[in-house]
Amino acid sequence: QVQLVESGGGFVQAGGSLRLSCAVSGGGSFGRRAVGWFRQAPGQEREFVAGINWSGGYTNYADSVQGRFTISRHDSNNTVGLQMNKLKPEDTAVYYCAVARDSYIVYSWAANDYSGQGTQVTVSS
Repeated sequence: QVQLVESGGGFVQAGGSLRLSCAVSGGGSFGRRAVGWFRQAPGQEREFVAGINWSGGYTNYADSVQGRFTISRHDSNNTVGLQMNKLKPEDTAVYYCAVARDSYIVYSWAANDYSGQGTQVTVSS
């Protein structure tokens, strides 16, 4: 059974940085699928943050995080990272790692096959 475990969330002041990590275990053809990070703030729908295709050769970001966040994948140890810099209070949310159904980046939560329980990120002003 495929399991994803996120870590690295926490409390940070505006302008600070955090690095999230997602460990994938249990197979699931991780190396042939795209992976992504999504987030959900209280009272809001879950939204796409960043994605990386199966080879790591293509990435894409939500406009709101472009230039501040960087997604990476390390197939040697089945991990996915999200480096978050210049954090803003509006980045406060629960962040989820997800493995897509296909090799290309997906922007809808429903298009993922596997996901973790999430990690809380809180940015104070």
